[in-house]
Amino acid sequence: MTHQVHAFEPPERFVAGTVGPPGERTFFLQARGGGRLVSVALEKVQVSLLAEKLEELLSEAQRRFGVDLPEATPVTGDNDPLDTPVDEEFRVGTLGLAFDVDSATVVIEAIAAGEAEAEVELGDADDDTDEDPDEPDDDLDRLRVRLTPDATRAFIERARRVVNAGRPPCPLCGQPLDPAGHLCPRHNGYHR
Repeated sequence: MTHQVHAFEPPERFVAGTVGPPGERTFFLQARGGGRLVSVALEKVQVSLLAEKLEELLSEAQRRFGVDLPEATPVTGDNDPLDTPVDEEFRVGTLGLAFDVDSATVVIEAIAAGEAEAEVELGDADDDTDEDPDEPDDDLDRLRVRLTPDATRAFIERARRVVNAGRPPCPLCGQPLDPAGHLCPRHNGYHR
C-alpha cells in the first residue's frame, strides 16, 4: 500500500484550528505552502499536548544547544480562521517531535492512525505479531513540518488560544459547561 508524506519545509502557514461550535468542535493541524493545503484531524488533547511538548523541546534546545528563543508574545499572532476548503487528509494517531541542530529548526511529524492502533484501543490482546507497537508503521500517511523557533513559538501561542476557546469549565467539577448548564456531580446531579 502506498503512503503519502506531506512535507512542508518550511510552510507558509502552519496552525492549529477548529471547525464547529464549542462542544462539537473538530480540531485540525493545517499546513499551507507551495500551492498546497493539507489539513489533518486530531483530538483536543493532542493539540494541547503538542503545544506543551513543543515548549519543552524549545527549552531543552536552548539549554543544550544554546538556541536563541523568541520571547513569549501577547495575543498578537495569527488569529485568522483555517484556510478553506478544510478537507481532512487523515486522522492523526501519533505525533513526533525533533530538533534539528544543524538547521536550528523544529520538526513536527503527524502520523495517521493505523488499523493496528484501532485494534490496540479496542483491547485486542490476542494479536501475536512481531511488530513493535511503539514504532509507527512506515506505510502510514504523514504530515511533516519544519519550523523555526519563532514560528514554533507562534504555533504554541495559537494552539493554546484554540484549546482554551472552548466551553468554560465548571468551577466545581471542571467539566465543560454547556449553554444550558450541566449535571454537576458535585451537586448530586442538580443542574448548574
